[in-house]
Amino acid sequence: MVTFSAAVRPLVSHLRRQLVRHAMSPRITPVRRCNLTACSSKSVLSQMHPMWLGPLEVPGGDHQSPIDIAVKKAVFDSDLKPLESNYDPQTCQQIWNNGYSFLVEYDDTTDKNTLKGGPLQDKYRLCQFHFHWGESNDWGSEHTVDRRLFPAELHLVHWNSDRYTLFEEAVMEENGLAVIGIFLKVGKRHEGLQKLVDALPAIRHKDSVVEFTRFDPASLLPSNIDDYWTYHGSLTTPPLTESVTWIVMKQHIEVSHDQLAVFRSLLFTSAEEEVQKSMVNNFRVQQPLRGRTVRSSFTPFLAEAP
Repeated sequence: MVTFSAAVRPLVSHLRRQLVRHAMSPRITPVRRCNLTACSSKSVLSQMHPMWLGPLEVPGGDHQSPIDIAVKKAVFDSDLKPLESNYDPQTCQQIWNNGYSFLVEYDDTTDKNTLKGGPLQDKYRLCQFHFHWGESNDWGSEHTVDRRLFPAELHLVHWNSDRYTLFEEAVMEENGLAVIGIFLKVGKRHEGLQKLVDALPAIRHKDSVVEFTRFDPASLLPSNIDDYWTYHGSLTTPPLTESVTWIVMKQHIEVSHDQLAVFRSLLFTSAEEEVQKSMVNNFRVQQPLRGRTVRSSFTPFLAEAP
């Protein structure tokens, strides 16, 4: 484990941004190409982010994400514990349009936002959450359930603070990250989400950042967080490292069509660019399971898909 002195602490935010900006560039060491033929909605490929349209190289390995979750093939694991999350809204800092999605970022220098339990052996800190969505309500989620697509998917990204010192270290290492995935379904307005939706016009363009405080990420969790699927996978944006324990909630949350419309009003492009591109279809296509086991905290034969 690399030890960082207290003197570099002020650079954490800068390092994280550099990592994400680096993530938008192709990997130097290619092993295999992304498989675009796995996309559930091939017709939307021409509208996707340019990152996914070229011959993007991804690292080797058989644990890439996202995947389709086949409900009846998931293995019930009675040893999976309930999840324990503890979030402090006071640590919310800002929203950032990074040109692919928008990130709501939290102060992760202390254990004020933690996740443990479930399939996790260690304690993890929340550093940010973001969404993936489509240009219509027919698709947008990265994971699917029995090939069913959802309009959007929320990812709450945590890093292992028991084993590693910084997010930038954990992202490259085994058991470094834990990501909670939550499906969004169009229905009634989500009151907890509205504060965030109201702030989005201020970060319409790429690289826009605004202060955003006192937002409780727990307000975006479904009422039932005991039922979930879990598997070992990867980041769904470059560098696509296979360091993620995925925890995908069975229960979705409802948001209104108007709330998702504000997501779709954001732009992949900066204000200086001549051609403006709508921020839609910012998801990675399905990846093969390649022999992995998806475990469930509930008995799949006694429960229906969301």
